[in-house]
Amino acid sequence: MEKQKSNISKLVPIMFAFFAMGFVDMVGTATNYVKADFNLSDTMANFLPSMVFLWFFFLSVPTSLLMNRIGKRKTVVLSLIVTAAALVLPLCGYNYPVMLASFCLLGIGNTLMQVSLNPLISCVVKGDRLASSLTFGQFVKAIASFSAPLIASWAAVRFGNWRILYGTFLVIGVIATVYVWLTKVEEDAPAEKTSKFKDVLKLLGIPTVLMLFFGIVAHVGIDVGVNTCAPKILMERLGLPLTEAAIATSVYFLFRTIGCLTGSLILAKWDLRKFFALSVVLMILSMTGLFVCHTKAGIYAAIALVGYGNSNMFSMIFSKALLFMPERKNEMSGLMIMGLIGGTIFPILMGALSDAIGSQVGSVAVISLGVIYMIFLAYRFLKQEKA
Repeated sequence: MEKQKSNISKLVPIMFAFFAMGFVDMVGTATNYVKADFNLSDTMANFLPSMVFLWFFFLSVPTSLLMNRIGKRKTVVLSLIVTAAALVLPLCGYNYPVMLASFCLLGIGNTLMQVSLNPLISCVVKGDRLASSLTFGQFVKAIASFSAPLIASWAAVRFGNWRILYGTFLVIGVIATVYVWLTKVEEDAPAEKTSKFKDVLKLLGIPTVLMLFFGIVAHVGIDVGVNTCAPKILMERLGLPLTEAAIATSVYFLFRTIGCLTGSLILAKWDLRKFFALSVVLMILSMTGLFVCHTKAGIYAAIALVGYGNSNMFSMIFSKALLFMPERKNEMSGLMIMGLIGGTIFPILMGALSDAIGSQVGSVAVISLGVIYMIFLAYRFLKQEKA
């Protein structure tokens, strides 16, 4: 009983950090406001979220090596400090270069956080409950994601300044930083002999690791893609203003939040591979709706389906990666988080194709490529079940 209470006391600050991890999902909302404020094209606007997720490719593996040296908790604290710096910048000045710098810092901080926070929770929760716990962490993260567009829309209407969102998240980020710093978690001692960069990358030569890596790429591409283009679809097809269309992002994150909450319960009792396949079916239905629907109810329903379907993909894929090579979990974490480069690749392709054909159908087509890969991944998971 005492051990259980101790674990809960350690999980609470970790969940605060998961909430701070969700700050990165405000990039879709911020991108749409920055696009409107500075009259940017889709290609230029989508360059902003690309600046966030670009760092996952370059810094994920180095962060895993840093984590081997200084430990997981200290790396999480460092990530929270960098994230706080990213939130301060737009409050000090507001122009395109400042927003680029803010997005870059947000990406660097989130890279540090994603790589270190998921393995940190594995020091508190062991075995089969890891996927469920990671999913609950994603639920907490999704609360921040869900609230961002609501806060921005409210601030824009009430005060004419959507950037109040940054100040709100900054306060919470500072609290999370102090809380994690004051919490002691028993973790593996920093390795005396750490892996080299090339040794970590060699793990991608293992077919299962590479397959899971591209699964993360697809998941994040879908996530950032829908986050960015959902309001644009409503504005294009129904002529809604941004302040009203931005609610589409909240619909996505609302159902992603519901998905994470229910997913943590389902994964505690149900087979991961079957739940993964069910989630993919929901995303297939969603893409169909986003291609053909021209009513508000139909578009919202499609956004809700992809929100729920994509909500647990990260935790399911990530947990399989950690359990596949538990002795290399720091390195595996770095590799999987490197897959968040999908958040850079997808928006760039979406912006280019949408500008080329003059329609958000181009964006949906790019997102659908990620869903097609998820179909392949579901097939491989179910095939492993039969083997």
